[in-house]
Amino acid sequence: MTIGVSKTAQTDLESGYPVCNHTLMLLSDSHTCPLVSTAKVGKTSLIMSLVSEEFPDDVPLRAEEITIPADVTPERVPTHIVDYSEAEQSDEQLYQEISKANVICIVYSVNNKKSIEKVTSHWIPLINDRTDKDSRVPLILVGNKSDLVEHSSMETILPIMNQYSDIETCVECSAKNLKNISELFYYAQKAVLHPTGPLYCPEEKEMKPSCIKSLTRIFKVSDLDNDGILNDKELNFFQRTCFNMPLAPQALEDVKNVVRKNMTDGVEDNGLTLKGFLFLHTLFIQRGRHETTWTVLRRFGYDDDLELHQEYLFPLLKIPADCTTELNHNAYLFLQSVFDKHDKDRDCALSPDEVKDLFKVFPYMPWGPDVNNTVCTNDQGWITYQGYLSQWTLTTYLDVQRCLEYLGYLGYSIICEQESQAAAITVTRNKRIDLQKKQTQRSVFRCNILGARGSGKTSFLQAFLGRNLLKQRKIREDHKSFYSINTTYVYGQEKYLLVRLCISLPVSCFLGTFELFTFCNCLPKCYDINNPYLQYFMDSKTPCMMIASKSDLHEARQHYSLTPLDFCRKNKLHPPQPWTCNTVDAPNKDLYTKLTTMAMYPGHLSPPVCYYRGHLSPPVCYYRGHFHAKLRCMCTCNRCTFCICQNILRSQLLTNIKAKFYSVVLNRHMAQADLKSSTFWLRASVGATVFAVLGFAMYRAILKQR
Repeated sequence: MTIGVSKTAQTDLESGYPVCNHTLMLLSDSHTCPLVSTAKVGKTSLIMSLVSEEFPDDVPLRAEEITIPADVTPERVPTHIVDYSEAEQSDEQLYQEISKANVICIVYSVNNKKSIEKVTSHWIPLINDRTDKDSRVPLILVGNKSDLVEHSSMETILPIMNQYSDIETCVECSAKNLKNISELFYYAQKAVLHPTGPLYCPEEKEMKPSCIKSLTRIFKVSDLDNDGILNDKELNFFQRTCFNMPLAPQALEDVKNVVRKNMTDGVEDNGLTLKGFLFLHTLFIQRGRHETTWTVLRRFGYDDDLELHQEYLFPLLKIPADCTTELNHNAYLFLQSVFDKHDKDRDCALSPDEVKDLFKVFPYMPWGPDVNNTVCTNDQGWITYQGYLSQWTLTTYLDVQRCLEYLGYLGYSIICEQESQAAAITVTRNKRIDLQKKQTQRSVFRCNILGARGSGKTSFLQAFLGRNLLKQRKIREDHKSFYSINTTYVYGQEKYLLVRLCISLPVSCFLGTFELFTFCNCLPKCYDINNPYLQYFMDSKTPCMMIASKSDLHEARQHYSLTPLDFCRKNKLHPPQPWTCNTVDAPNKDLYTKLTTMAMYPGHLSPPVCYYRGHLSPPVCYYRGHFHAKLRCMCTCNRCTFCICQNILRSQLLTNIKAKFYSVVLNRHMAQADLKSSTFWLRASVGATVFAVLGFAMYRAILKQR
C-alpha cells in the first residue's frame, strides 16, 4: 500500500533546512523501517492512523506493509514501513526483518513501565545481536499513548539514550489524537539519511576523527586564498554550493557572533577559522541538526562511511581507441589557481613544504621524488610553475583516471561548478585521422627514445629539462624517471612534448613490444657516434629521426656497408642530428622543437623500414598486433604465377632462413673487417640466388600437387 503524508506535517518539515540536490545520487533507492514492540502498546494503531489519518475502530493483529512515496517526503526517498506481530510471525521472520532494516522503531507505551523496561532488557540486545558491530542500525524510540498521561516519559528515556549510542532520537506520539505521527516517520527516515553515529561520539561529546578529517578537507578546499580563514565571500560561496542559496549579511554576522561567544580563536580578521568551522558543525549535531552537516559532506563527495564516493572520484569518461586525453583550458586555469593558492612566497616554484600543504586534501602523497626528475625545477630542485603544469599534463596523458581522482580531491567540480571532473578532460580525435590529414589538433605529443645501452637516452631525457651532464650525475639512481615532459614552441604555439625512455631490447623480443611504436607521435633513434656498433632501428608509419649523441666526442667509423648518413639519405630521412649534453650551460633544445614539429605533421617522414646492424630487411606492416609481409599482388585473384612465386619467396619460412643467412654472413664480415664491401655483396648475391632457385622448385612442387 502506498500512502501520503499530511499537508500540515509536510509543510512543517520542509520549512526546516535545505537539502542539496547533489546528495541524491549518493543515497539508496529506498529504506525499510520495521516497527517492533511488545503486545498492546498501540504499534499497529500508529501505522493505521498514518494510513487513514484517523484513529481506527478495528485494529488487526498486524498491518500490511505500506510505502511512503518519494515525492511526498523532503528527502525524496521512498520508505517501506513493516509491522511485526508476535502472534502471527515467528522469531526467524523477525530476524529477517531486522537484517533487512535501515532503521528500526521500538515502540513502548508511556503509561506502561514494563514496556519501557523491555526496550533495554529485550529489544536493544536482540537487535544488536542480529547486526554487525561496525554497521549498527539506527534506532528510534517511540512513546505511544501520550494522550493518556499528562507527564512526559523523557526523564526515563534520556538515560537510555545516553547509554546506547545507536538510539538516534525519541518521539512521543498518540495514535488516537494523530499527534506526531508524520514526524515519527520523518525522523525514522532522517536517521537513515543523516545518521549521528559516523559524525559524533555522545560519550565524549565531540565529533569523531573521521568527521573532523572530512570537514577539514572541505574547509581547505573552500579556503580559496589559503589564508586559513573563510571570509564573507568564501562563506557565501560555500553556502551557495551546499544549499543553493547565499547568506544575508546579517545572517553571516549572527553565525560569527555565535562562534565568538563560545571560543576565542574561532573568528579572526572577521573570518571563520578552522576551529570555528568545526565548532559550528559540532553545534549543529548537538542540537539535532546533523542533516546540515550531512548535506555539506555529501555535496563534497562523501558517502555514509565518510569516504569519498567512487562515482565522485571516477566519473564516467569514454575514450575511443587511438585517442588521447588532455586537460582543457578551464582545467589549466583551475590548476593555476591551486598553484597560486599554495605558492606563498611567490617565487613561481613549490618548495617541499608547499607541496605537502597542497596535498593535505589527499589521503596520500601522490608525487614521489622521481617527479623532480620528470619536470622542470629551479636551482634549488623545487618544482616550477611550468613543471607543475607539465606533471599534471603527464598524468592526464598516461593515466586519466588517476588525474580525475586527483582533481576530485582538489574539489574541481565544486570550485568550477561542474557536474564532475570529466568536464576538465578533452579527448583528442583518432590518430588515423591525423595521419590521413597529415596534421593534428593535439597539444601533447609523445616520443619514445630508442637506443642501445650507453647511447645517451637517459641524458636525452634530462637535457630536455635543461640539465647538463654535470647536473645529471648528481641524480640518485632510485630517483630517476622513465619520462620527461616540457613545453616547446612550434610556429608560436605552445605544445607539450613527452619523452619516454625505452629499455634496450634485442631484436628477438623487439616485435613483442610494438605498442611502444604505435602509441607515440615521433620515434627518435639515439646512437653513440663514438661507438662503431649500431644496434637497430624500426618504424611503423611514425615520424623518425636519427640522433647522433655525444657529438662532443670523436666520431668513430661505423663498421657497416651504409653509414647512418647514407641510410638516412636512402630512406628520405633527415640526416643524423648531432646532440650532446656535455655543456657548461643548459643543453640546446632545438632538437626537441624539431621532434615536436615532426609529431604535429605526421605522415611526412615515416618510411616502413627496418635497420639492423647496417642492413635493410623487407618492409613490414602492423595489423591488430601482428606483423605481416607486404605482398604486392599484380592481380585480383591472387593465384597467378607471379603472385604464387611472390608468396613463396616472402613466406615466413624463407624470411627466417634469409635472416639467419644474413646474420651468419654479417658475423663473418664483422670478424674480418679488412674484407671489402664488394666481397660481402658477392656472397650475399650468391646466397640470394640459391634461395630463389629453391623457391622456384617449391613452386613447381606445389603446381604438381594441384
